[in-house]
Amino acid sequence: MIRNPFRRDNARIRAIEALHIRINAGARVPALYLDLGVPDTVEGRFEALCLHVVLVLRHLRRLPPPAADIAQDLVNSVFEQLDSSLRELGVGDMGVSKRMKKLAQAFYGRAAAYDAALDAGDRDGLAVVLARNVLAREETDAARDRSAHGLADYVAAADAGLAATDLDALMAEGPVLPDPSRFAGGPSQV
Repeated sequence: MIRNPFRRDNARIRAIEALHIRINAGARVPALYLDLGVPDTVEGRFEALCLHVVLVLRHLRRLPPPAADIAQDLVNSVFEQLDSSLRELGVGDMGVSKRMKKLAQAFYGRAAAYDAALDAGDRDGLAVVLARNVLAREETDAARDRSAHGLADYVAAADAGLAATDLDALMAEGPVLPDPSRFAGGPSQV
């Protein structure tokens, strides 16, 4: 049998798909929506998925090879899923490419904003970015600040937890994420 040099290894494809499924599961934990205020809408689910993918990609950037290859395969898998979802929603071929471009810009813009706030250790800045992007809020009244700060605490705890995970564990178990309900009600001392 001749092996196709341009085809990805099936075991690697399955591993990336399993990681992607686990990230999706983390982004769909009901407490994110019920306790931390992520809107349970198509847009809210996209934002939750982006947030969790960004957290895993941040971690993969810090790991030795083949983490960079896994990160690229994960991004490809995520965008293939988004493309498929748009088609399932009835978006035509012409519309898919335009929307995929907008989704990619949104994803990378959010990644840069989350990275900057997390790298700076700026929880207030992270809360503002999360309020705008994930919670779809511009106002800053006290109740909404609590939700945004609770979500920021969750994100910071998830980022710290991922930092303690090696590549083998990440691929075998997926991202180990904190329980979002622990962060409901506002800022904590995480």
